[in-house]
Amino acid sequence: MLNKYFNEMYADNGTVREIYEFYNRWLKALPDGTLERRNAEAELLFRRLGITFAVYGDNNSTERLIPFDIVPRIFGAAEWRRLELGLKQRVRALNAFLHDIYHEQEIIKAGVMNAHQILDNAMYRPEMRGIDLPNQVYAHIAGIDLVRVAENDFYVLEDNLRTPSGVSYMLENRKTMMRLFPELFVNHTIEPVEHYPQMLLDTLREAAPPNVSYPVIVVMTPGAYNSAYFEHAFLASQMGVELVEGQDMFVHQKKVYMHTTEGPQQVHVIYRRVDDDFIDPRVFRADSGLGVPGLMEAYCSGNVALANGVGTGVADDKSTYLFVPEMIRFYLDEEPLLSNVPTWRLSEADDLKYVLAHLPELVIKEVQGSGGYGMLVGPTSSKAEIEAYKQRILSDPAKFIAQPTLALSACPTLVESGVAPRHVDLRPFVLSGKEIRLVSGGLTRVALTEGSLVVNSSQGGGTKDTWVLEG
Repeated sequence: MLNKYFNEMYADNGTVREIYEFYNRWLKALPDGTLERRNAEAELLFRRLGITFAVYGDNNSTERLIPFDIVPRIFGAAEWRRLELGLKQRVRALNAFLHDIYHEQEIIKAGVMNAHQILDNAMYRPEMRGIDLPNQVYAHIAGIDLVRVAENDFYVLEDNLRTPSGVSYMLENRKTMMRLFPELFVNHTIEPVEHYPQMLLDTLREAAPPNVSYPVIVVMTPGAYNSAYFEHAFLASQMGVELVEGQDMFVHQKKVYMHTTEGPQQVHVIYRRVDDDFIDPRVFRADSGLGVPGLMEAYCSGNVALANGVGTGVADDKSTYLFVPEMIRFYLDEEPLLSNVPTWRLSEADDLKYVLAHLPELVIKEVQGSGGYGMLVGPTSSKAEIEAYKQRILSDPAKFIAQPTLALSACPTLVESGVAPRHVDLRPFVLSGKEIRLVSGGLTRVALTEGSLVVNSSQGGGTKDTWVLEG
């Protein structure tokens, strides 16, 4: 059984927490049915915008509308500043780690991590050895998933450093809330998130090759059939840059160009939403039709920047996650401000023995899994599911980690029966250029099924607007 979860709106004695008092007063004063009517309006708005996401394994349709919950999640300014400091610290350390493993490998020499852990990782790209990147930044856009278990107790659940998604939903959620509930924004000072596209554009400009004063920036998408295509098109539009596919670009004399109606135009920065394996068929997967032949040569020559950098995946691998607190100590000489979830490595005999004896109590994850796939949530799994997963573990224990089943905090959420608590996590988006920046807020994901802890949009979760009240 899970321990009692932290309710972000209500204290244990039933009183409303201070940060939610103004919202609670407003909520109680609403005429009956108002939330339901405005929720229907929100759904119509999202449907018109085409904000959909693929739900893999759903035989009824390839895409569906992402459920949007119109009850916001609220943070105070002081608690947000603490999170912000911890997020910036963590991303600084992760970028330092990525630069190090492709250069001097001091973390290996110091014995903090072993060579096998890094160099044999499937996401490690030897092609990046010795390649210097502007500002020594590899992960320009990081999505750091946080969970809350107590009032001032947050854990980092995982680091997303390859092609983190979801920021368009953060922005559309805010736009929708401002349209549906303008009175809340008039009467209360909620920190903005609308400037994220400009902040992202500034970050991408800072990634440009040296001596390029006015870089040409593009967003590279796998195409309209990708589950996050809405976001690719949305961000390109918001930044005022071109949305391109691999076939729209070519390499000539180690420089990247895109086809335009006025002829070829050189591209200096590519915000790519295409995985490493598919970006250049000459270097990685030869069967890829999504990439640009010769792109890696142009990249390694310093003539084009890729955001995020090639080879970042080794840092968001779930086995690498275990070492991030040590990275912070090693590279920054600081104590971590945000804690990891306690984690067992199943490649270790003692950890494996413990986990196999406690599978019904734990969450098991694939080391290189994502999107909530390939997980076992012990407390909500049947005996048959646990036994089947046990056999998967025994076939190759090193492919798995285990964590306690955290009692994720819950926020008020509009459901069929009214407003009720549902479990949530948070993905702030951290941008790294010449400086590290992030907007005050992030994407709150909510498990809409009562008791569920799986918040991923790809598995039926919904999203909320995240408010940070100005102090």
